[in-house]
Amino acid sequence: MCLSFFFFLLRAGCLAPRIAPRRTPVCLCTLGLVSLVSSRPWGVGSPSDQGKARRPPVAAAAMKPPRRRYGLLAVVVTLIVLAFLQIQFHHLKEDRLTGDRTFATTTDPVHWRTGAEGLPRGIVHSNSDMYLRPLWDSGTNPKNKNDNHNALLAMAVGISQMQNVDIMARKFLNQNYTVMLFHYDGNVDGWHNLEWSDKAIHILARNQTKWWFAKRFLHPDVVAIYGFIFLWDEDLGVDNFDPRRYLDIMVSEGLEITQPALDPDLSTDIHHRITIRNKMTKVHRRIYDNRASMNCSDGSKGPPCTGWVEGMAPVFSRAAWRCVWHLIQNDLIHGWGLDMKLGYCAQGDRAEKVGVIDSEYVVHQGIPSLGGPSLSSKTPRRSLDLRTHIRRQSSAELEKFKERWNRAVREDEEWTDPFDT
Repeated sequence: MCLSFFFFLLRAGCLAPRIAPRRTPVCLCTLGLVSLVSSRPWGVGSPSDQGKARRPPVAAAAMKPPRRRYGLLAVVVTLIVLAFLQIQFHHLKEDRLTGDRTFATTTDPVHWRTGAEGLPRGIVHSNSDMYLRPLWDSGTNPKNKNDNHNALLAMAVGISQMQNVDIMARKFLNQNYTVMLFHYDGNVDGWHNLEWSDKAIHILARNQTKWWFAKRFLHPDVVAIYGFIFLWDEDLGVDNFDPRRYLDIMVSEGLEITQPALDPDLSTDIHHRITIRNKMTKVHRRIYDNRASMNCSDGSKGPPCTGWVEGMAPVFSRAAWRCVWHLIQNDLIHGWGLDMKLGYCAQGDRAEKVGVIDSEYVVHQGIPSLGGPSLSSKTPRRSLDLRTHIRRQSSAELEKFKERWNRAVREDEEWTDPFDT
């Protein structure tokens, strides 16, 4: 009976090397142990040939080892084999968890890598850009990849705002920056008469916002070549704005997230005091207000007093954008609530790294996104209904974003709020 048990263990252990080479030691140990237990001293036969023994019964009995020795040896061997089987079971469980399905032989030296690790390092290009490449070698390189001020302007646009977008795009193209247009109205052909249209990147998706486009087409690895990302609305007047001077100020002031100030005299849609231009300063990072609803002073550490910019015309450094892209929620396309949390992506103290640049300012014309009517124009009933639905959706998304943020803070025990002092 003891031999039958050990031969059962032998079969269980020796079939394993066909599946996983590292279990071969278990098989070899099992073979050795079974051989040890099944061996007999010379002159001691099996029960079937006891009658054929040549030695006298007395002599054979004298040479037969005690039964207790076999019993002790069987117990020790059983414990050892069970230990090896436990190791074998652990390896099998580990293989299933790691997805090991290889059927290599015991001498197979190949280590299969997954993902990009299967390629030699020198051939891996982990980043991309938006440069248009010619079908043939033109012998010229229109972009200076070593320029730290290299920037990308991305806007969601409609054909009704083509004239204003034309002015904005020229400002950036003249500085050799990249322009990407997200067409929310489905009309791309209408832009082809502009001389710079072929130099821009055109992406079409009907009735989508700039945050929807940004989440899908401005992944940090794709735009990593750019030092700065302008994610702007289409209704900004840029007569008093120069992108090169703007970025020079942003760098010299050590800012990671900014927006140009709004002209208070010409802008028709101003929602927050922090966005209003201060004619006496080049940059401002905070506002002061003694009202009970605001109570903004030098001691204020966050929004609405400091550490944020509005979502109409944000500008991000490369490092900040890598964080902001992850903050954008895939399904919350209006982006409400993002602006108040941008300071967490400022790569430092948001009261110092986030600011509004006053010397380079713009005019907010107050034209609702997705081709809606201007706030200063008379609007038909249908347009008002559309704006009402969009605002309701935006408000609902704001509440969802707040709930997600609060839940994430509660559930992430390793995260601490750097501004919670």
